[in-house]
Amino acid sequence: MSKPEIHPTWFPNTPVFCDGKLICYTGSTKQELNVDVWLKNHPFYTDSQTIIDSEGRVERFMKKYGLNPANN
Repeated sequence: MSKPEIHPTWFPNTPVFCDGKLICYTGSTKQELNVDVWLKNHPFYTDSQTIIDSEGRVERFMKKYGLNPANN
């Protein structure tokens, strides 16, 4: 048994919200949890990733330092 005077209050059915919508219930030391990203709206899991930089790292490095990859 845990000592009641040193541990925070445990809420076994804490609602988890994302964008104001109830996602699920979990156990927590807070009465309510708000998250910005979760499985259903994360770009990795929803296949909605966009490529921000279409130029690769090597090409940017070569261009930055004026190197010609054909001469190497």
